[in-house]
Amino acid sequence: MTKKINKDTIIIDPNPVLRAKAKPVSFPMSDADKKTLLKMLQYVRDSQDDEVALANNLQPAVGIAAPQIGISKSMFAVSVYLPVGEDDFVLHEYALVNPKMISHSEKKAALASGEGCLSIKDEYEGLIPRYQRIKIKAYDLLQDKEVVLQFSNYLGIVVQHEMDHLKGVLFYDYIDKDNPWNETDIKIIE
Repeated sequence: MTKKINKDTIIIDPNPVLRAKAKPVSFPMSDADKKTLLKMLQYVRDSQDDEVALANNLQPAVGIAAPQIGISKSMFAVSVYLPVGEDDFVLHEYALVNPKMISHSEKKAALASGEGCLSIKDEYEGLIPRYQRIKIKAYDLLQDKEVVLQFSNYLGIVVQHEMDHLKGVLFYDYIDKDNPWNETDIKIIE
């Protein structure tokens, strides 16, 4: 992938690539796949800097999956700052390949404001119930090894959103059509 990733190159729903099941990435990873995944991570990083985002036509994001750039391969990148204490934040970054969920909590969680997506321009309001805690196994390009990772609450929701892209699932598929803001048995994450 040589072209730059920006608002004009992101694949938009209802493009069929977003509903296709992504193919596993073969190992050893090709240089092209590594470069693509690192470009995806750079997009997410840059999109969080207002000046850089404006200059490069980027939409703010915390994650992006390969199908969103027209590549039906099982990989995604995430970059999220999470608060620790009053004024401190810790950066959580991953460039994951062939992720598989190996366990999850019974308890569900959802973002209070619902979810958004680079690939979806229409408004879809409602809670998106997801597992509050998950454990996944994947290859992390940043660590250059297979890892087992646990995520919960906001970061867990972000990771599940990106993993869904690899299965051809979009966030609005989870919204209860009859009662979109139904909070029953769901931990609400602000």
